[in-house]
Amino acid sequence: MGEENQSLVAEFIFLGLSQDWQSQILLFILFLIIYLLTVLGNLLIVILIFMDSRLHTPMYFFLRNLSFADLCFSTSIVPQMLIHFLVKKKTISFFGCMTQIIVFLLVGCTECALLAVMSYDRYVAVCKPLHYSTIMTQPVCFQLAVGSWASGALVSLVDTTFTFRLPYRGLNIINHYFCEPPALLKLASADTYSTEMAIFAMGVVILLAPVSLILVSYWNIISTVIRMQSGEGRLKAFSTCGSHLIVVVLFYGSGIFTYMRPNSKTIKERDKMISVFYTVVTPMLNPIIYSLRNKDVKGALRKLAGRKSFSQRQ
Repeated sequence: MGEENQSLVAEFIFLGLSQDWQSQILLFILFLIIYLLTVLGNLLIVILIFMDSRLHTPMYFFLRNLSFADLCFSTSIVPQMLIHFLVKKKTISFFGCMTQIIVFLLVGCTECALLAVMSYDRYVAVCKPLHYSTIMTQPVCFQLAVGSWASGALVSLVDTTFTFRLPYRGLNIINHYFCEPPALLKLASADTYSTEMAIFAMGVVILLAPVSLILVSYWNIISTVIRMQSGEGRLKAFSTCGSHLIVVVLFYGSGIFTYMRPNSKTIKERDKMISVFYTVVTPMLNPIIYSLRNKDVKGALRKLAGRKSFSQRQ
């Protein structure tokens, strides 16, 4: 009866990653460096692919989408974290929390789909090289990109709707560093079973299905690479596949751990640290692993740097 009389929550308070002031300053510096690297790396990829005609291929078209998603993904969470490291009371309004969840889920789930699409692109390039240009046509690439963003929008709509149809009264302290459905559900003033089931179902669609496609694609790629005659080509392909799979394990592994297990009543410190991998670390790693190690991107970067130095001399 008392819970019914309590007013609806107008704002939420985060406990954050640390309560210790010195630790928060160190985390501020660390996360600021990571965020700047994330923004610079992903922005550089978007600009290079846009400006260099040699990078107007299916693989780089998907990479440009991934870099844009990473920029939005990181920006929806990290700037707020940085501010909260420097203030005592870490608050967010109810509608601010809702907006953060919508954007975070939209771009995060789009990234899940894009990584699967990119693994399929690599599978066709390595396993069916003679048919690549007829399979990965411009209309097909456009449809795959639109489908990725549409799937992200669908999951975001379903998860956000189910999360915010629940009443939130009285309790407003979130033991987390940003608004995320599993953490928010612990404060709900009603039964959360149907919402948890909806989030789990969406997790199957956007986490388990893409990661299964990725593993099948890379299994076929590795099987094809093993049969290669060139030892150097085999080593290069294994190096590329290995680095891509590290990102897949970090991103999907941490996401599956958060969204595909029974929702406990409390958030542990371990849970918060695991979510750092897919919200902060992988958006920084993606441009390094997928693009900046690539000789075509390095060539485009040298070309851009050469053009700038020439214009300065003029």
